[in-house]
Parts: sequence; structure tokens; C-alpha cells
Amino acid sequence: MIELKNVKKYFHPRRGIFSSDGDSVKAVDGVSFTVPRGKTFGLVGESGCGKSTIAKLIVGILEPDSGEIKCQGNTDIVFQDPFSSLNPRMTIGDIVGEPLFISGQKRNEIKAGVKRMLSVVKLRSAECIDKYPHQFSGGERQRIAIARSLVRKPHILVLDEPVSSLDVSIQAGILNLLKDIQEEMYLTYVFITHDLRVAEFMSDAMGVMKEGTLVEVASPREIYSSPKDGYTRQLLDSIPKL
Repeated sequence: MIELKNVKKYFHPRRGIFSSDGDSVKAVDGVSFTVPRGKTFGLVGESGCGKSTIAKLIVGILEPDSGEIKCQGNTDIVFQDPFSSLNPRMTIGDIVGEPLFISGQKRNEIKAGVKRMLSVVKLRSAECIDKYPHQFSGGERQRIAIARSLVRKPHILVLDEPVSSLDVSIQAGILNLLKDIQEEMYLTYVFITHDLRVAEFMSDAMGVMKEGTLVEVASPREIYSSPKDGYTRQLLDSIPKL
């Protein structure tokens, strides 16, 4: 469903009043991987390694400088912070229904689609359609964001740190919900996180990123039992021991 071939994306700092032109920032530097239909590819690495840039490249927010990205089917994205990704001046019904409105669907079709997607994410439409984002908890807002991303029935969902801004007690519920939705709708996921434990739980295969490059790709079991790259071993060593 997803194929990246030698994808590169560089950013070029501009000259400012008190600064000179700097070297290009190689946010993504020759990344290649594939994701079969219905599977999850977990992309892990520390902040600034290029994970979120890859997310934006896959869904078309950014264009690659070179390389090739192929996605078989529609794509959508769930961002890290549901509070900033939801318009505070729009009701939940309007937020979830906006993609359908933009695509030209009729009012009754939009209303039915909103109710269906809110049910999929385990929210009661009658209790939230006319409310605003600030009236919900962080976990509920992320469920709303997921409903919005699913309303156009995408084939591919990019999840950019979807639980990192949530309390630990809420994270498990969102992760299990995403697994259930994937099975029900036969979705393909790219799951981006800095938490290797979350990646292990969600992923069929994992890629470890460092400074814009993939240093290792393997199954979660292989990553944990016999990591090949020194950076991967450092990430594993940094996991808090219980």
C-alpha cells in the first residue's frame, strides 16, 4: 500500500538580519521502506530525526526534493496534539463533517457520516455533536480527531505521535481503539512515535530513524532481541526499567 524509494527532503535556512545562510538541514535523507496492506509500520527515533517530515511527505503536506512515494489509495493523518489540531470555534459535528462538506456531500449524508464515525471511536454523537473541543478531555479530543481522519474512509492512516500528549492511563484505550479500527476497516498504518514500547505494541515492522536516515528496519521481535545498529541499542537502553 505504501512505498518510499530513496526519498529526500532538505530545508534551507534563510538569511536573517543577525544570521547568515546556513547549511541545508537534511530532514529526510534517502529513506526507503514499504508497508503491505492492512499492516502497521512503526517509525521510531528521537525528536528532530525526521519522523514527522516523513508523515507530511506521505500525506502530501510536503513535496519530496527527490525520490518516489507511492500510496495505493486515499491517505489521512492524525496529529500529535488534538487540542491544536481541532478548530476551537467549530462544533464537533462541523469538525468531523468538514471533509465530507468539502467533498460536496449533502447535508443528510454528512450528518449520517459524522454519527457513524463518532460511533466507531466510541463516542455518543447526541452528547457531542453540538459541543466544542474545549468541553472534552484530551483522550476524547483525540478520538474526535481520529473520527475526522476516518470520515472519508481512507485506505492509509498516518499517526504522528497520536498518544504522546495523553496521560499514560488514557494511552492504552486509544491504542486498542486504533487496533480495532484497523482490523474493522482493513487500514494500513504508519505509526510514528519516540516510544519503543508503543511501537512494539502497534507495529508489524519497525524502522529506526537517526538524523534523517533509516538505520535499521526489522520486526519488533528482532529489534528487541537482536538490534543490529548501535543507535537502536542506545534507544533500547534508554527505556525505563520497571
